[in-house]
Amino acid sequence: MSLKAVLRGCGAYLPEKVLTNDELSKRVDTSDEWIRERTGIRARHIAAEGELTSDLAVGAAEAALKDAGLTAKDIDLIIVATTTPDLTFPSTAAIVQAKLDAGEGAAFDIQAVCTGFVYALSTAEKFLTSGQHKRALVIGAETFSRILDWEDRATCVLFGDGAGAFVMEAQPAEEAGDRGLMASYLRCDGRMVDLLYVDGGVSATKTTGHVRMQGNKVFREAVTRISDAMVKVCAEADTPVTDIDWFVPHQANERIIQGVVKKLDLRPDQVVSTISGQGNTSAASIPLAYCAGVADGRIKKGDLVLFEAMGGGLTWGAALMRV
Repeated sequence: MSLKAVLRGCGAYLPEKVLTNDELSKRVDTSDEWIRERTGIRARHIAAEGELTSDLAVGAAEAALKDAGLTAKDIDLIIVATTTPDLTFPSTAAIVQAKLDAGEGAAFDIQAVCTGFVYALSTAEKFLTSGQHKRALVIGAETFSRILDWEDRATCVLFGDGAGAFVMEAQPAEEAGDRGLMASYLRCDGRMVDLLYVDGGVSATKTTGHVRMQGNKVFREAVTRISDAMVKVCAEADTPVTDIDWFVPHQANERIIQGVVKKLDLRPDQVVSTISGQGNTSAASIPLAYCAGVADGRIKKGDLVLFEAMGGGLTWGAALMRV
């Protein structure tokens, strides 16, 4: 029996604390105007003291399960995309599984930085369509504020905390119809690791470290690589890019998003953007943006949605889904 991985529900969670550009300008040499002109960001959410990545993930997962009309007991696979795990081990997914009381299905993390959710979505699709698992929680969750150097204005102004989740379900192809994940495209070029990285780690320094980025070089790579991934994933699905209903990008930089829209001849009103109020939430940004589009009524069942991301590694990728 042929199976498809179909989106059953989505959920989002953002910490209560909001850090505005004006507040940030009191901590580092920057200004609201400087940040907005270069990134499109005006504010971001920051996790509270003691609020962990797993807590954000659980909040998003519970919302997604409610949206899907399911309980955690209905889930037999949990994949968490994160760069900021609670612990070195076990995986944040294992901790989320316990907090949700989800039973003994498979649970593991994926580390592809900002591209993590696209990697996780593609991985879940393989497990579901093989028949090995029935329902998956695919979560992007980050407490990126914990790895920022708050004296480095090139990075600390960009990132925020949050989590988003999809419930994906294996359905017979004849039941799913044209809905489901149609194609995904994943890539990495480890030769560019020094463009965006954290200068600490268990084996290298025995420290957590801070985010370091060569912003201009990342920007130059982004538009070309993201656009290429979008074209290729649509070609794999035999669907022109211009046929999509919605473009839900990784929320890295408003100028990058605009560059991709222009390069691929998309309409600005097809873009779902949350960067202004959330900043770059890394692996969480795609599901957070998607949930925002659903919540305000833009994205509807049956729409064709194109996701993309690029992050440290460098990693990049795209996924096309009929929701």
